[in-house]
Amino acid sequence: MSSFPLNDGNTIPWVAFGTGSALFHQDASSAISLAIDNGLTHLDGAQMYENEETLGAGMKASGKPRSDLYLTTKFHHLEPGQSIRDILVDALRKYDTGYVDLFLIHDPTPANARGELKAYWKQMEDIKREGLAKSIGVSNFRVPDLEDILETAAILPAVNQIELHPYVYAAAKPIYDFCTAKGIQVASYGTLAPVLRVPDGPVTEVLTTIASRLEEDAGKHVSTGQVLIKWLLQKNVLFVTTTSKAERIAEILSTPRLPDLTKLHKRIYMGHIFGEKTQY
Repeated sequence: MSSFPLNDGNTIPWVAFGTGSALFHQDASSAISLAIDNGLTHLDGAQMYENEETLGAGMKASGKPRSDLYLTTKFHHLEPGQSIRDILVDALRKYDTGYVDLFLIHDPTPANARGELKAYWKQMEDIKREGLAKSIGVSNFRVPDLEDILETAAILPAVNQIELHPYVYAAAKPIYDFCTAKGIQVASYGTLAPVLRVPDGPVTEVLTTIASRLEEDAGKHVSTGQVLIKWLLQKNVLFVTTTSKAERIAEILSTPRLPDLTKLHKRIYMGHIFGEKTQY
């Protein structure tokens, strides 16, 4: 696995290096260099992270051609008199690039407060048509937010980036199901929260048990974080993460090659018809 297809004909790498969380308001250049040097070429930035210049500096320092890198960015809010295009043009200047691969509305709340979500999406469509962004999408959109923009959309969102892990799955599942039905790629941030933020939570024992079983099948160490990543991948969900360790990046990039979390096919009855072993 290297990428997911998008509904606009483009593709997107399955894992992204995020510049929020630990890099929020920080110099991200060395972290970006580490990520690129170790094989992470999908970089995820945002207006609200306030580190766009250093993300761009890290890209430039890598020496990689722009075409070998995939850049996602997001806008959060507009100042009086600003357009979304103004925000993106300023971001492009900071990143020192002529386009982004994916441009997202970071949060529907500001637009909803002004009753302008449909108008915001129209501006996003114009940006894609102009070529400033190859793909456009959203982040943190609920089903009603998606339904709102789809009423008048000429271009579907390519991606919806949401928090997705077992502790929010009940709330996130309707969003995941809606996006899947509409052909909108789901991307996930915060996936490792059960390991990093709630290490003694109720899913810890389950994750540990699954990791142990995968270790037996794979013949090598498997972390509980990899179990969560594999869970996402089996749902065809893109993974966004941040790390300062090269060995952690290697671990992430090896996750698609792990055995599946569950045996997806087990026939119970009448196996002789299908040439399969059964319980009865």
